[in-house]
Amino acid sequence: MIPSVNPSGSDTRGLLYYLYDTGKYEDHTDPHLVASFDGMSPDPGRNSTLTDLQRLLDQPMMALPKHARPAKHVWHTSVRADPGDRILSDEEWGEIARRIVAATGIDPGGGQPGCRWAAVRHADDHIHIVATLVTEDGHRPDDFRSGARAQAEARLIEKELGLHQVAPGDGTAAQRPTSAERHKAERQDRERTAREELRETVRRAVAGAGSDEEFFDRLAAAGLLIRKRAAPSGDLLGYKVALPGDLNKDGEPVFYPGARLAPDLSLPRIRERWSGDAGPGTTSRQEETVRTGPGMPASARRGTASAAWQAVLVVEHGDDAVAAAHIAAAGEVLDALAKTSAAHTRRELRDAATAFERASRSHVRAVRGHDRALRQAARDLVHAGPALGRGEDGATTAMAIDMLFFLITAAAHWHARKGHAQQAEAAARAAEHLRTACQTASAQPLGVLYQRGRRLSRPMLQRQTVLLREALPQLAEQILAEPGWYALAATIADAEAVGHDPAALLSAAVGRRELDTAESVSDVLVWRMRRTADLPADASPLSESGTAGVQSAPRRRATQASAPGRRRNGEETSGKTR
Repeated sequence: MIPSVNPSGSDTRGLLYYLYDTGKYEDHTDPHLVASFDGMSPDPGRNSTLTDLQRLLDQPMMALPKHARPAKHVWHTSVRADPGDRILSDEEWGEIARRIVAATGIDPGGGQPGCRWAAVRHADDHIHIVATLVTEDGHRPDDFRSGARAQAEARLIEKELGLHQVAPGDGTAAQRPTSAERHKAERQDRERTAREELRETVRRAVAGAGSDEEFFDRLAAAGLLIRKRAAPSGDLLGYKVALPGDLNKDGEPVFYPGARLAPDLSLPRIRERWSGDAGPGTTSRQEETVRTGPGMPASARRGTASAAWQAVLVVEHGDDAVAAAHIAAAGEVLDALAKTSAAHTRRELRDAATAFERASRSHVRAVRGHDRALRQAARDLVHAGPALGRGEDGATTAMAIDMLFFLITAAAHWHARKGHAQQAEAAARAAEHLRTACQTASAQPLGVLYQRGRRLSRPMLQRQTVLLREALPQLAEQILAEPGWYALAATIADAEAVGHDPAALLSAAVGRRELDTAESVSDVLVWRMRRTADLPADASPLSESGTAGVQSAPRRRATQASAPGRRRNGEETSGKTR
């Protein structure tokens, strides 16, 4: 159950008109009162007029001298049930309204003077409470932090009525769209509100950005209207953004400051991200173009998989501030991957990034700089451009998503250990979207590997079965029973062909990370081994030896030279990497 206290207004009748209007809004059916301050207020939905109710509610305010009347005197909150909850009766909604106004100080009861209020129900799943912010004795009510107080009361109501229990928040969530913003989006036939569209666009512009200039260039390229706020000295202090078609009643664009989109999207908080980028290992623009220029999305995705893989260890075992930085940077990677993904995975990746947005912030303040590899991965994804849904692009996308799934799962566990209920829930939702996206992206490349595995000779399959049982005795029978075993067998053959010890790769892949959340252990091991052994993710083109895209003898020697104990680009490349 979500109470949403809106900013105070000045037009009681206008709000009542909206609540009782059934002509413009399809979800407004049979609007009527379920409760009021005196239990017998006139109901415009039954036997009275809007003016009658408005005059009754405003009476204490109108009794004040004009100079003493508050300019913003209308208090308004909606209280919405979870979609999975049962339909509540009018009596239950009425009692909920009485508890909310008491908890928020609007009508505290117990002999204390309260405000006049009315609760309107015009849909099955929610009510609206309207109150005048003047008590019967002419004073301002004690409604300080009424939103937080309403939320606390809602948690108690959920338990008592057996409703879905919403995870408690910690004040770091992005502001929800107001009811006015939601209805405006419905009128304009938009899937999301302007606030939500702007939040996603700004987050994508931030992903991997390295300077104010680059950030604002990306916002402009996305088609947003931008207003910058500068000090008298000319120093940039902040910014606002608007959608070109989102206008107010005067025909002017509706601008949102970054901090009103999300706490970490204010300009000072954004600058913290790239202030930590300077240091050893930072990639210059020229180096970046060479490594991940147009036409190289596969390289960027492979780099993303490596960065995500290393970040799992940090989130699981690092200091809290460093782990928080990696979790925040993981959000940038998800935004960048969603922005550059192929059509068949785009929706799930976008939903994953949207869900994880809530998990990217907590009261644990991130120490930037340690997350440089993940931020570079996000930058590489953006600069490499859109990926194809097939070939090496598609296969490395599956590899990256697989690694990100375990990183986001680790983030969910980290938040749960810290008692961050909303963030843990959001990360878990994001992980499920990633699981679905991975299954979609993996279908073709794993299918090719499966067919190659089925064509391996019986002696080779028998030898690999023995190797698997020796390397992974506790998991071997489960893996052998999975359809993905043949894809893993083909990967083992490829690893052997380039000089790796597959038993060491298997042991390292299992020993360094958990597999409890994997639906198919064999599928996970395929991507872990192919990344560690630097094998092509796409196994479609067959070589003369029957292995797919494996390295030649000179390449094999280079791989052996970087095997156990050696590092390349700051990362282990041996079978002990995972």
